[in-house]
Amino acid sequence: MSATPIPLSVADVTPAWLSEVLDVDVTGVEVLAAHSGTTGRARLRLISRGGDTGPESVFVKLAPFDERQRRFVDAVGLGIAEARFYRDVAATLAVRVPTVWHAALDGDRYIMVLEDLTASGARFPRPDDPDLDHLIGALVDELARLHAPTWGSPTLLEGPLAFVGAGARLAFGAGGGFIGKAVERFAPDMPPMFARLGALYGERAPEIAALWELEPRTLAHGDPHLGNLFVDGERPGFFDWAMVMPRAGMWDVAYVLCGSVPRGLRRAHEREWIRRYCAALARGGVVLDEAAAWDQYRLFAVYAWVSATSTAGVGERFQRAEVALGGMARATAAIEDLDVLEILEARLGQSTGS
Repeated sequence: MSATPIPLSVADVTPAWLSEVLDVDVTGVEVLAAHSGTTGRARLRLISRGGDTGPESVFVKLAPFDERQRRFVDAVGLGIAEARFYRDVAATLAVRVPTVWHAALDGDRYIMVLEDLTASGARFPRPDDPDLDHLIGALVDELARLHAPTWGSPTLLEGPLAFVGAGARLAFGAGGGFIGKAVERFAPDMPPMFARLGALYGERAPEIAALWELEPRTLAHGDPHLGNLFVDGERPGFFDWAMVMPRAGMWDVAYVLCGSVPRGLRRAHEREWIRRYCAALARGGVVLDEAAAWDQYRLFAVYAWVSATSTAGVGERFQRAEVALGGMARATAAIEDLDVLEILEARLGQSTGS
């Protein structure tokens, strides 16, 4: 039985509420850390009576603490989508995700009580990690393991997965205002193509978004930058599933390679990593031609840039400045290295008949 009402703040996550949803006798709660972004987040140490076998600590996700953040998240449906993922989907996947102790939603309320990955000994990767090349190689294997079971599957349109294709969080033809702010602020320090791509996106965002509608689709994480990954032993795992979506699998691959991997490392290994992804898909019974994968990679690099640049344009509301600017710089370098602007302008010209 679920406790009601669903907590709206960390203060509402009481021993009594936790006792009910975890089915253990929690007698006290200590807040180890709390912060807010696209969700409110808190690490809690649980004090229980002797003999109980529940977790010693948990990671709780609920509505953002800031009213402005909460209005944005409610409008686009991020929290609801993630709660549904953890409640209905997480346990069915072959990839490592946080253990779900409890997930619930009711109207616009939602909460997730998850494994405390820090207490579990997980590490959280960074772009300057010395073993990043090995990690990304393992990560593309895990992405193939995530993608292969639902590749082109009708289950993406029905049943427990139907929600992943719905909601304003997937309105990719928007965000031009934030891109414009980023171009105005950062273009003097960026290569000339930065402003050129920003202007093109501002003028033709819906048409660019339409180019990303490639088939076949699969269950994609949607936002697998390094900040949404953890490493358990040698195995990468995924958290922050608010942007889970039906997309071509290369969407996830391009997103992490172009937005999270430093330029020199990406340039040295991106062909190898894409080849490895295609081979891992083949082991799962899915055929993706390497040349087709490379074309998709270049096209989806645009979204990696749009995501990183619009985040930088928002300011520090959802991401620390140094993190947002780093992602924008890496994605801009990828756009330049891959001659993405040229292919994008050509496809837009074809799509509009000009």
